[in-house]
Amino acid sequence: MNDEFFATEVEAADGVIGRKAMKAILLTPQNEVLLLRICRPHNEDCFWISPGGGLEAGETPEACLRRELIEEVGLEEFEMGPLLWRRQHTFTWGGKRYCQRELYHAVHVQRFEPRMNDAVEARTLDRFRWWPLAELKRTHERLTPISLPQIVSDYLAAGPPAEFPPVEVLTD
Repeated sequence: MNDEFFATEVEAADGVIGRKAMKAILLTPQNEVLLLRICRPHNEDCFWISPGGGLEAGETPEACLRRELIEEVGLEEFEMGPLLWRRQHTFTWGGKRYCQRELYHAVHVQRFEPRMNDAVEARTLDRFRWWPLAELKRTHERLTPISLPQIVSDYLAAGPPAEFPPVEVLTD
């Protein structure tokens, strides 16, 4: 992976934890996207996310994505597809402030029944849903990344980006 955005260390302010994460945009041949609806602990702030998570010490990005997809949706056999999106998100979770750099890769799959295998993350999981692209484009529910319907539409229409996509920067 030759991406300077991801290769350099995450610069974060005092008290902010720098983190790198790998995310998958799981796509079926029917143009459905698998998302997880999670809710923040101790409130009803819920939103839809792509599966994936943080890189552990010494772990390659590919190994991270493989581990995360096994833990979060039970997917063991897959090929990591092209990079579709890059994002830097600064947020608070569990009383801690994070600055997370994320890479979103396409992963083509047949539709399967997802299952959460991580007991800690299961506490925030509300449900899984396979979203047809047409419904994803029309939803008013919160999606992460915000531009997910456009990312998927562009990829299906024109293939992976010819150059690294721009970095989406979000702070909440």
